[in-house]
Amino acid sequence: MKEKKTKEIEGLRLLIIDDEVEFAATLCRRLQLRNIDAVDAHSGKEGLARLAEVHPDIVILDLKMHDMSGLDVLEKIKASDASIEVIMLTGHGSARAGIEAGEKGAFAYIIKPVDLPDLLLKIDEAAKKQAEGDEGRG
Repeated sequence: MKEKKTKEIEGLRLLIIDDEVEFAATLCRRLQLRNIDAVDAHSGKEGLARLAEVHPDIVILDLKMHDMSGLDVLEKIKASDASIEVIMLTGHGSARAGIEAGEKGAFAYIIKPVDLPDLLLKIDEAAKKQAEGDEGRG
């Protein structure tokens, strides 16, 4: 399947927060190959610390991590900057968790394993939503 590359997706700053180190590093490299400025963090606490230095447009966030819940991290991200779009990823999906993530401001909730073209589509949709929000504020 050919990936559709859009202007919105190139040049984005992404922060990947996932305690599965190999998954996060691989996803980060694959996004960088598509001209997305991606960095990774391997715990909720590390991710929150990197938030201030990276200033991401979009965060890809694991739901279940060893040090803290992805839902708690989501709340802290939205409290620090509500304009950051957050895509939740989980290998332990439930409808209740997806609803709660949406209520807390997540843009999308995706069950692992995720196909890269599907994730790129969600990133593109999140970037468009963020751009529309920026136009409304500007």
